[in-house]
Amino acid sequence: QAHVVESGGGLAQFGGSLTLSCVVPRLTFSEFQVKWYHQGPGKERERIASIDHRSTVSKWGRFTVSRDNANHTAYLQIDNLQSEDTGDYYCTVQHRIGGHEYWGQGTQVTVSA
Repeated sequence: QAHVVESGGGLAQFGGSLTLSCVVPRLTFSEFQVKWYHQGPGKERERIASIDHRSTVSKWGRFTVSRDNANHTAYLQIDNLQSEDTGDYYCTVQHRIGGHEYWGQGTQVTVSA
């Protein structure tokens, strides 16, 4: 059973940058792919970025995912924050060969002008 913990949310400035963290302490983290999801107020949850088990950095437009396997941590950097970036952010991990996708509880981001 994986324990996934996101952090780094809060109030963020429009046009600025923010980095969220995802810690997964009880896994062979290097064997797992990581995905980040966003759910805006009143909207469906959607996947916004991911990184496979072999990569260290993966860019998705304004979103950059990176990972530090030694510290069991993945990051999501969001650049040029927009109002629509407001919402809950979730990190998931899934073994490279498939299987269950483990979810964290999420961290909330509010972008203010």
